[in-house]
Amino acid sequence: MQAICFRDVAFSYGKGDFALKNFNFSVEEGEFVAVLGHNGSGKSTLARLCNGLLLPDGGEISVFGETLTEKNLYEVRKNVGVVFQNPDNQTVASIVEDDVAFGAENVGFSREEIGARIDFALRAAGMEQFRGATVARLSGGQKQRVAIAGVLALKPRVMVLDESTAMLDPRGRREILEVVRRLNREEGITVLLITHFMEEALAADRAIVMNKGEIVMQGAPAEIFERHEELVTYNLALPRIGAICNLLREGGIPVRDTLDVEELAEEIAKCVS
Repeated sequence: MQAICFRDVAFSYGKGDFALKNFNFSVEEGEFVAVLGHNGSGKSTLARLCNGLLLPDGGEISVFGETLTEKNLYEVRKNVGVVFQNPDNQTVASIVEDDVAFGAENVGFSREEIGARIDFALRAAGMEQFRGATVARLSGGQKQRVAIAGVLALKPRVMVLDESTAMLDPRGRREILEVVRRLNREEGITVLLITHFMEEALAADRAIVMNKGEIVMQGAPAEIFERHEELVTYNLALPRIGAICNLLREGGIPVRDTLDVEELAEEIAKCVS
């Protein structure tokens, strides 16, 4: 079943140019899709359209078969949760447990149900041991995991991450990506990962590249990375380790794409032994 479907969608911020125009795109339930593109390519517009933070000027968006309208935004947002770039902008309470509970409380769940959802969300985000911690004292990666937990407490069927690792260091980015992979694999949550970090796309089932509000490339991440000369024309570049993998293959060593240095070393050893 299609989780999200865009049909001939157009959207403009009122400055004359369209951020998206005649845009067609769909995500299957349970799929993990990475959306790549430089600043201004339309990635964040796509994210905000997915759960009605923006409404299209033309075309149609459907979520699990239901057309998105002003009348059903409440139901759509229960199914599609969005995690934004800056975790500090998403914090509403000083204590982790209270922050995670905020969305579920506003929906009106019972106290027992809220408690169960907090437990699930903290466990899924790997933040159980920080339940009573002060949010302001957490690292950037931990704050972003709290933001993810707050969305998870609503038990959405789709999670959209809009540049959610952009403000984190490499360790923080790895932490968030590991959480997202696990949620997709173990909880069956559909994931739309919007990023400009090319290496993050390797975790996805499928990747699309956007430019000027259009999809200009799509396919398996490894297939996208093989077209590295074309990526350069869209102001995108392979991560260094990805470039190394390509160079090794061009030199006759058939290594697989990987982000892990130790895995790459093992691949090289297997190929030359």
